[in-house]
Amino acid sequence: MSRNDSLLAWTRTFADNGGPRYLQIVDFIEQAISDERLKAGDRLPPQRLLAEHLGVDLTTVTRSYTEARRRNLLEARGPAGTFIASPRVDLTQLVDLSMNIPPPPAGVDLDDLLRQGVSQVLIHSDVDLLMTYHLGGGSSTDRAAGAAWLAPMLGTLDEERVLACPGAQSALAALVLSQTRPGEAVLAEPLSYPGLLSAAVQLGRQVVAVESDADGMRPDALEMMVKKHKARLVYLNPTLQNPTTHTMPPVRRAEIAAVAQRLDLRIIEDDPYWLFSAAAPKPLAYYAPRQVFYVSTLSKCLLPGLRTAYVAMPEGMQQEDVLGALRSFVLMSTPLMTALTTQWIHDGTAAALQEGIRTEAWARQELAHRTLGDSALANAGGIHLWKALPAHWSAADFVQKARMEGLDVVADDAFRTAGADGMPSRQAHIRISLGRARSRFELVNALRRLSELAHRRNQRQVVV
Repeated sequence: MSRNDSLLAWTRTFADNGGPRYLQIVDFIEQAISDERLKAGDRLPPQRLLAEHLGVDLTTVTRSYTEARRRNLLEARGPAGTFIASPRVDLTQLVDLSMNIPPPPAGVDLDDLLRQGVSQVLIHSDVDLLMTYHLGGGSSTDRAAGAAWLAPMLGTLDEERVLACPGAQSALAALVLSQTRPGEAVLAEPLSYPGLLSAAVQLGRQVVAVESDADGMRPDALEMMVKKHKARLVYLNPTLQNPTTHTMPPVRRAEIAAVAQRLDLRIIEDDPYWLFSAAAPKPLAYYAPRQVFYVSTLSKCLLPGLRTAYVAMPEGMQQEDVLGALRSFVLMSTPLMTALTTQWIHDGTAAALQEGIRTEAWARQELAHRTLGDSALANAGGIHLWKALPAHWSAADFVQKARMEGLDVVADDAFRTAGADGMPSRQAHIRISLGRARSRFELVNALRRLSELAHRRNQRQVVV
């Protein structure tokens, strides 16, 4: 191999739908670093040579090197050339693997996208209307955007059934408040979304565990707990569940729906990760359309800053109780962000952005499986992992030790519902979120450190 060939061995072929080529070149560099085909101190080819090799103009490569330096992937050493940078140690912040947010989109220039989106909103909207009070639930245009967003999951949907809400947390709280009375139980799986647990506590309700098996919540256990607690509301996150990444199969969904119909239960189907699944089953709302409140937030599959979630109401149910509960603690969605979301859904930007995020999420999942070397994590999908710990670790001890080493993850206790402790014990787990790391390079380094820590003996358990 010639010297030039060795300098160019890390490059790949451009993807037709991979976004701007300068960003694809940055992705080539980042991927090569993650795969250890490029290491700190390796010299990159001169920009002109790389441009000729890839068949692009010099300005494209210059722009890619500039962006790679901004991401701390490269460092310029004057006449000596451009080199892979050593990992920077940030002494002021943890590497956050605790917050479940989507990763930055592959092949998308988010800065340009935001500028263009806000510009279009200002062109097509009355600025005064963007800065005043709005009715809760969204305008007709906002609801139509919500119906379009929900179409892949629920099919054609009457926009009158759709509510636009300022994030899933407020939507879940409004549903719990409107569908239950103080002191009532909300039924859920033994491990469930912490946001629901927090909302229930604040509203004077209790989330109670229903025994589950390999397919998810057991229908017979659900019926038993409904009768025991006189419960009227069930919470489920059936696709790429948070935290376990488990997806409830179609047969079990149909069985749960049948119990809900027979006992006249209401179900909150919290489904933020459906679009990340390569083959997601039909939602529970498909099997029991008159029983299910279907919640889909953009915070987990687009951008948290949009603060938009959509709720598809059960067929035939009036919205007044839910809207009244919502207005009691949050009067309305932020008009500017709602308008931007509506604009992006209607003009196709949201779909393109989601595709870029999904591509990056799948790439990060693959990197995580390879780095951690854990076959149990294969095909998890989504933006997080549910990692079993060696027997010598408790989850709480591991999380504490990881924080001391600059890594932030979440222990399994954060997800336990009432009564879950009495169910068969399971191996300690942590949830690892893949989206917050600023780059694949940072993510791989953090995962390697977590893996090394997991295989160390917990010093608190060593007998002297």
